[in-house]
Amino acid sequence: MTARIIDGKVIAAELRARVAEEVARVKGEHQVTPGLAVVLVGNDAASEVYVRSKHTQTQAAAMASFEHKLPADVAQADLLALIAKLNRDPAVHGILVQLPLPKSLHTETIINAIDPAKDVDGLHPNNAGRLAGGFAALSPCTPLGCIILTKSVHASLEGMNAIVIGRSNLVGRPLVQLLLNENATVTIAHSRSKDLPQLCAGADLVYAAVGKPEMVRADWIKPGATVIDVGINRLPLADGKTRLVGDVAFKEVAEVAGAITPVPGGVGQMTVACLLVNTLRAACAIHGLPKPAV
Repeated sequence: MTARIIDGKVIAAELRARVAEEVARVKGEHQVTPGLAVVLVGNDAASEVYVRSKHTQTQAAAMASFEHKLPADVAQADLLALIAKLNRDPAVHGILVQLPLPKSLHTETIINAIDPAKDVDGLHPNNAGRLAGGFAALSPCTPLGCIILTKSVHASLEGMNAIVIGRSNLVGRPLVQLLLNENATVTIAHSRSKDLPQLCAGADLVYAAVGKPEMVRADWIKPGATVIDVGINRLPLADGKTRLVGDVAFKEVAEVAGAITPVPGGVGQMTVACLLVNTLRAACAIHGLPKPAV
């Protein structure tokens, strides 16, 4: 195996430590404690694990953590009323409604109800529009983590050829905007793109966020390219258990790539760390303080 393994655990831990330092400084100098409110609807097992992790890491950074667990059959009006209350609460600087929501709720309406200044998931149209326009905005956490991981390998992304496979509002589209902000040359592709292997072959940076297990193969990759795997897929094993894999065929691609993120232990580690970054940034912006050094 020739590729450098990009260790998301180590990089996320370093980022969380820097956030904790900045939180302590902001508390000490300005008496402001950044606060994150997470809203969980229903009993989705994966979502519950994420929410527990967010709560633990928020507290570890000495931020205020507010959890709101609602039943799966909650009325949309009641959820909107909770969001309105959190929008008004001066102790809350970040609001995250854990997705996916039950089908009885209209996700777009819920996201649009969050105060854009507190939208630490970066999904409100105001933030998406500002990011697309090249203006300062709260960016979705996973794409932000992808950029930080890439910059652990390349100090500057300027002039590099990047391809993003996947066009979701949560990852693909905002990642393209963040790469453009870094002055990379960006191609956005997806599962219906023609000649996808050929499109990838010229890329210095490959971001796989398409949700198809081990779709990206070794012969797609330019030798020495950096590969960031956003995918999380469970493959069934013969004994009835499952194996976690990304959107990249890790073993074979690692023989060709210059650097690669593993699954697990790569991008997933960065998402919660970047949520803390966004909450700290939102708190500083809401209080009119300078942007923190993270």
